[in-house]
Amino acid sequence: MTDRLSAILEHFDLRARVFHSGAMCGVATFDEENGSGHLHLLRSGRLWLESPGSATTELKRPTLLFYPRAAPHRLRSDPDESVDLLCASIDFGPAALNPLLASLPSMLQIPLQETSILDKTLDLLFSEAFAQHCGRQVALNRLTELLILQLLRHVLEHRLVASGSLAGLADPRLAKALVAIHAQPEESWSLQRLAALAGMSRARFADHFHRVIGSTAGDYLTQWRLVVAKTLLQQGKSVKVVALEVGYANASALARAFGDKLGQSPTAWLASMEVS
Repeated sequence: MTDRLSAILEHFDLRARVFHSGAMCGVATFDEENGSGHLHLLRSGRLWLESPGSATTELKRPTLLFYPRAAPHRLRSDPDESVDLLCASIDFGPAALNPLLASLPSMLQIPLQETSILDKTLDLLFSEAFAQHCGRQVALNRLTELLILQLLRHVLEHRLVASGSLAGLADPRLAKALVAIHAQPEESWSLQRLAALAGMSRARFADHFHRVIGSTAGDYLTQWRLVVAKTLLQQGKSVKVVALEVGYANASALARAFGDKLGQSPTAWLASMEVS
């Protein structure tokens, strides 16, 4: 089976930082200050989840809560009950144009018993979290990153999203075209070529792509080229070299695309990232 995730994940700097593991007592509030998403793993006990504009949710069994983007929420426990909880911040790198983040819902809530694909990693993660081994923090962070990757697999396999790039990668026909775009952004991908990869007529492919992904194939290709361009610029490559590697004739053409989508030049964008 074609690897549907590697080519797209290669261009995002997925990082996790576990900042709590153990007993929880009282209230923990999470806001949008640092721009990171959050992962919460309820191992045992009972929690109440509170989010602005939503009814309070009671969690009574082992549960995974994943906020891929920064979102205000609060976890509350009964001071008289024992609760084991692991919390981590999750960062996919610059959010602008990130098709993974755009396609994920604001929050995923999944009972751990429904995700067998995560079982072995969860066992290792909880073993590290509730012990004091050497290198514990590094191990926790790397295992959490692996868990996020496996969670994305779970989303694909169970088609948990209805639109966006992950929905497209879950579609057997669209996946072939999307994997090609992700792996070879420098190619001159015409609508006809992409439709042929998907085994569909040009008109049917265009309609199906737009309905599932939420944009035209041409717009998606442009956005993906800019995602890859940002990765290459951060690696120190010149604008001229990057332009050729993502399918633009010259640096001026890449600069126009940056200006249209991001409102700034490639060098200005890079300078803003170095400051932040």
